Amino acid sequence: MLSSMNTAPRCTFAIISHPDAGKTTMTEKLLWFGQVIRETGKVKAKDGNYAKSDWMEIEKERGISISSSVMSFPYNERAMHLLDTPGHKDFSEDTYRTLTAVESVLMMIDSAKGVEAQTIKLMEVCRMRDTPIVTFMNKYDREAMDPFALLENVEKILNIQCVPMTWPIGSGVDFKGVYDLRTKQIMSFKDAKDPFNPIIIDAKDLDSKAVIDFVGPKLLETLKEELELVGTLIGDFSIEEFLHGIQTPVFFGSALNNFGVKETLDMISTNSPGPKPREVKLAPFESDSPTQMIDPQSTTEFTGFIFKIQANMDKKHRDRVAFMRVCSGKFTRNQKIYHVRSEKELKIPTPLMFQAQDREITEEAFPGDIIGLHDTGKFQIGDTFTEKSKFMFTGIPNFAPEIFNKVILKDPMKAKQLEKGLQQLSEEGTVQLFTRHTTGEKILGAVGALQFEVVKYRLEDEYNVNADYEGYSFVGVRWLKFENEKDQDKFMANNSSNVVYDHKKRICFSVRSEWDLKLVMEKNPNVHFFKNSDYR
Repeated sequence: MLSSMNTAPRCTFAIISHPDAGKTTMTEKLLWFGQVIRETGKVKAKDGNYAKSDWMEIEKERGISISSSVMSFPYNERAMHLLDTPGHKDFSEDTYRTLTAVESVLMMIDSAKGVEAQTIKLMEVCRMRDTPIVTFMNKYDREAMDPFALLENVEKILNIQCVPMTWPIGSGVDFKGVYDLRTKQIMSFKDAKDPFNPIIIDAKDLDSKAVIDFVGPKLLETLKEELELVGTLIGDFSIEEFLHGIQTPVFFGSALNNFGVKETLDMISTNSPGPKPREVKLAPFESDSPTQMIDPQSTTEFTGFIFKIQANMDKKHRDRVAFMRVCSGKFTRNQKIYHVRSEKELKIPTPLMFQAQDREITEEAFPGDIIGLHDTGKFQIGDTFTEKSKFMFTGIPNFAPEIFNKVILKDPMKAKQLEKGLQQLSEEGTVQLFTRHTTGEKILGAVGALQFEVVKYRLEDEYNVNADYEGYSFVGVRWLKFENEKDQDKFMANNSSNVVYDHKKRICFSVRSEWDLKLVMEKNPNVHFFKNSDYR
């Protein structure tokens, strides 16, 4: 399947959107045009034909994506790595981490609604690294906003310049297809027999009989007026501004009906950048440690980092896979690599490449590739691998959770299964796990309530653990850094009831109110409080 990717330049990108904007459907169609799958699934399918990227049972039942999936396929002479991310806000932390592993993003917009809240948050993450963005205005086969209003909506809210590559002809029941502003062709899949090959009409002369017969007089008059305005009001596409995240090429269409999908994929594969330099922090990995850049063009040493861990992708084998982004050099099967955190060398005999739940062993991997490592519990999100160097990639944090639950086990005999399940789910990033300093009580922290529902489902489904969940009085946590051991001992003694440890055994302060946090910070000026875990 992936043998043709060995020497191809890499293109690693993610799809982001608000829930129900059509992200999973678009993922399926991109894989279809990449000739990876023969029949696309539906997000909510009665016939069992579920979306390939939604492989968890709970995803099939709820009709939502809750876990990032990785799908690799060759297209347009590039090795494409597509990371399908959760759209629901309660799983935004998984998406944040996934965006650290990509070079570009496909942003899906529901054309009837415009920019929505979750898209704004995800766009902020893209801004941190000036990630290039391709935009797809979806669902034009339904009633949609005026295309000019939609472009203005995106530009004002997301502060990015929109340059349309295609233009919709009608919307809803009147949607005929799209006009390609570069080739001056009209494309329609509506009556096409082959979904890979749309009906194409030469539209250099908009008054030609073929155009009039296809579009109709009324829609044609509107199209002419709109194209004239586009030519007058909107500038040309600039590849430089796209690569710096200033400008986004925009495609209109319908992922469900294949309108505009191939053109979007062509844009991504042709213009999205390959692997970029990445920052690392040198030992001793403190907040003030020096940094340097690892450039895949000049660094021959193999390096990579873990951005996601997923347990029980295959319940028959009870397996656990760590997803590693290769950043520089060449990785070879059976190669020994250096695990920086544990300071140990590891041999990797069965590195994997993916199509969601499907996988195959790969013999080698290059910068930009996403590979899976079988994990027995040794790996954590953010772990760095090299051949010998001692540095760590930065920018893969946990963020402070906002809601908390304590777990009350129904069957005390299942305590070990609960401990194992919570530890693994926290290491995956499904939920954050904290342990109270004074009592050893286990507390779960999350960004959204739906995360707790997923934890409950997976503990029952994968670990055979039944428990009750009760809300906890915390409103947040802060990771702590002490200037010396004396300050640490004093703080621990005075605030023991508020001290918790995260799953990496780091000291945190549990926040019961903003007033309490302000007070304890004033009393401890030499202690540093952090909103995310990426401080060392």
